Amino acid sequence: MTDLSDQVLWALIKEGDLNAYSILFKKFYPALHGYGLKISKDLHVTEDSLQDFFLYIYEHKENLSSLDKVAPYLFTSYRRFIITKLKRNKYTIVRGIDSNIIDIEFTPDEFLTHQESVTFRNKNIATLINKLPKRQKEVIYLKFNCNLKAKEIAETMEINYQSVINTLHKAIKTLREEIAIFELLNY
Repeated sequence: MTDLSDQVLWALIKEGDLNAYSILFKKFYPALHGYGLKISKDLHVTEDSLQDFFLYIYEHKENLSSLDKVAPYLFTSYRRFIITKLKRNKYTIVRGIDSNIIDIEFTPDEFLTHQESVTFRNKNIATLINKLPKRQKEVIYLKFNCNLKAKEIAETMEINYQSVINTLHKAIKTLREEIAIFELLNY
C-alpha cells in the first residue's frame, strides 16, 4: 500500500482507511514539521499543532475535497492552522508573524552537502538568505526545502502565481549578487 499515489491515499482517507492515513502521515510529517518549526520557532508548538492538524483531517475526512495534488493542500492548510494557533495563543508578536507573512530563518545545516569544501559556503549562504525579506525567505524555503512548484507555493502562501515567480526571481538575483560580493571579499 505504500506505493500508492498521494491522490489514491487521499481518496482512501476520505473513506476512513486508517492504513492510508498512517502512510500519508508518515510521508508528510517530516516536511510539515520542518515548515512548522520555521513558522513557530518552537518545537512543542509545532508538534502539538501538527498532531492537532492531522487529527482534524481525520475527524473531518467526510468533508474533505477530492484532490489532484495533496502536498499543496497539506502545506496550505497546515500553514493556516499553525498561524491561527499562534495568533490565538498570542505568539505572533514573539514569533514575527505579521498578518500572513512569516519570518523563516535558515540554518547552515539546511545547505550541507557531502563535500567539506562547500560547508563554509553553505554557512554563508544561510546568512545571506536570512537577510532576505520574509516573503522571499518563505518562497525559497518552500521551493528548495519542501520541493514545491511555483503554483503550489502560490496556493500555500495564498498569493498569485506571478508573485511567487517574481519573489523567487528577486531572491535568487539578490543572493547571486551578495554571493559574488562575498566571494570577491573573501577569496
